[in-house]
Amino acid sequence: MRNAIWFLAVLGAFSLDSPLVLCGYLEDNFPASVIEDAHLSTIQLLEKYKHPAETHQVTTDDKYVLTLHRIPRPGGRPVLLVHGLEDTSSTWIVMGPHSGLGYFLYANGYDVWMGNVRGNRYSKGHAKLNSNTDKAYWSFSWHEIGMYDLPAMIDGVLAKTGHQKLSYIGHSQGTTSFFVMASSRPEYNAKIHVMSALAPVAFMKHIRAPLMGMARMGINVFGENVELFPHSFLYLKQCFASAGLQKTCMRFYWQIVGKNREELNMTMFPVVIGHIPGGCNSKQPLHYLQLQSSDRFCQFDYDPKENQRLYGQSSPPDYRLERITAPVALYYGSSDNLAAVEDVQRLAKILPNVVENHLYRKWNHMDMHWGISSRRSVQPRILQVLQYWEASGGHTDVTTGSSVEEEVPQLTTERSTDDNPVEEQEEPGSAAGNEEQLEKTPEDNGEEKGEAVAVTNPTSEL
Repeated sequence: MRNAIWFLAVLGAFSLDSPLVLCGYLEDNFPASVIEDAHLSTIQLLEKYKHPAETHQVTTDDKYVLTLHRIPRPGGRPVLLVHGLEDTSSTWIVMGPHSGLGYFLYANGYDVWMGNVRGNRYSKGHAKLNSNTDKAYWSFSWHEIGMYDLPAMIDGVLAKTGHQKLSYIGHSQGTTSFFVMASSRPEYNAKIHVMSALAPVAFMKHIRAPLMGMARMGINVFGENVELFPHSFLYLKQCFASAGLQKTCMRFYWQIVGKNREELNMTMFPVVIGHIPGGCNSKQPLHYLQLQSSDRFCQFDYDPKENQRLYGQSSPPDYRLERITAPVALYYGSSDNLAAVEDVQRLAKILPNVVENHLYRKWNHMDMHWGISSRRSVQPRILQVLQYWEASGGHTDVTTGSSVEEEVPQLTTERSTDDNPVEEQEEPGSAAGNEEQLEKTPEDNGEEKGEAVAVTNPTSEL
């Protein structure tokens, strides 16, 4: 369910009372290339780093027009990446060629498709409705994303590539919507080699985000079916107007996603803030808040009369997770405020085909694809699992619900996140941007400490 709905609410309120003044702090403290990346679109980022780039559109059954961004590799196996709440396709490449999961998959032979769900900055089209003037456009939650957006994306990618199946990688809301689709439209399970769930969100009883109360209050103020925090560079300008505001924004960010100082590439933080918020509908976080209150994974809860009309019962029905037959690999962190370990492990016990259950100690909600160590730890593991299930054709019957824990050894970084940013950076995601800087030793790998190693059937022998 990602990021800064609540952090942005506070920042947005602050910005209404404060002058929009940069004072040169951003330019004086961050590399020009990083500032440029904060302002570029997904396609512009791909072009800047000399990767092929394409834009495709699909139309859902309920007439929403969605944009997919592609790093094309004709003949490669297609993989579809779907972002979280208030995010966009840029999330998979925003950390640069040396860190981004999209770039990593492309380099390993994949035809990479990055989706944008309805309501974000790249997917505001509709066959009949205008997102700027028609309130009816904003009448969805992540339920409709799962029921309509994901099927349209999957069918569009398969039609374009000529493949019968693809691999799916989702982050946060990108996992929630997949669980909706695979349980409610189970025929789509047959079109998936394997689903990789990064920071998966279904049950939310143990959510730890301190700003939950503010979130509820904000939804009450905004109401349902309205655009919530469309993309704007206002947040970038305000967060980096001074050192104090930068630290304030960082603290709000950590309160939402969970604090993990070691994995945050502070040099790239302006790029993050330049690309989020990506836009969503207020009904999406409201639906999540309902899950937290009800301790269920169920459809949207209207009043009992409306529930009776829509569902034939006074309360919303649960999503039948036991109907999900596609292999599911789970990757999550112990410091995640939004996808708590207890809730993910509860999900793992219900899903019938969990093929990877991997807990990363100390990682937060965003570390799976933005963390400094993700390129050398979780990304190779994701690749192994994808390759295994694509090669096996899904015929292996071995599954596991037990989790494997791994503590990723931290590498020495150039500075702490409380210090001023580094003055030089060769390239976003490179060593100068807090990427890997030291060769690993046996001790670093935990071989002499007895730390847990990532070993989970059926792919543990890879």
